[in-house]
Amino acid sequence: MSCKALLCSTSVYDSKRLPKLQTQRAPTLQIRCSNSSPDTPSITEKLEHEASMTGAAYDFNRATTSLTRKLLSSPKKVTLVRHGLSSWNQESRIQGSSNLSVLTETGVRQAERCREALANIYFDQCFSSPICRAKSTAEVIWQGREGPLVFLDSLKEAHLFFLEGMKNDTTLTYIQCLEAVDARREYPKEYITWREDPANFNVNGVYPLRKIWATASEAWTEILYTPGEHFLVITHKSILRALICTALGLSPERFRAIDVNNGGITVFKFNTRGEAMLQSLNMTAHMYSNHIYLN
Repeated sequence: MSCKALLCSTSVYDSKRLPKLQTQRAPTLQIRCSNSSPDTPSITEKLEHEASMTGAAYDFNRATTSLTRKLLSSPKKVTLVRHGLSSWNQESRIQGSSNLSVLTETGVRQAERCREALANIYFDQCFSSPICRAKSTAEVIWQGREGPLVFLDSLKEAHLFFLEGMKNDTTLTYIQCLEAVDARREYPKEYITWREDPANFNVNGVYPLRKIWATASEAWTEILYTPGEHFLVITHKSILRALICTALGLSPERFRAIDVNNGGITVFKFNTRGEAMLQSLNMTAHMYSNHIYLN
């Protein structure tokens, strides 16, 4: 049996010929074998059919801007996980970069669920924030694996100055008011800006979101230049939002357009150009069942 290449063509939109909407023909390659009948679909036709059935994307060059600005040694896959429920999550306190919020018993169980859900997936290495609630989550999830667990300062949560440790809730009981200062009451202007216009929240000219966007870019560079093809990353909600947005080319104004639950799993693929494709966002099926994710 012999095969031959057939030069075919598809329509490509010509934006320079508006408003006549002219088209020009761009070549594509099909392969057909000598014992194929005229009615037998070519390989290309079969792939196109399967793509339409599954929604598959065979390539994503130029989908986003490169995060590395130079070629990687191989394509990469990065799985992002938010830490389990912490004590300040439970108390509805603003956490920021504080190291005083610790993983709760519920948070430990959530980390164990993540470990079980990811058990069938091989990771070359795990990266984590060194802040204790993320560090403890990473140690639970990475338990029993042989690869290194590396703590990166670039994965630390955003520093929120005097808001850290304050209550988020606006409907506090009298006892709660005695126990903690409510951020909205104590710093109404700053708190409302943080909640409603976080990109412009600043303290003495320091903009936490602008800083964390830069930090997220640093983290991506450190992770993607590491030898290996699949990495696990455990960190915090705000830096996760920044990681997701920077990978997709979104500005700090889109900070609250992304949400990530405790134990939520997000997956990115990167081509050798360092361009990102979001494969899944905030998966939580494993939090409510014995769901196992496959590589």
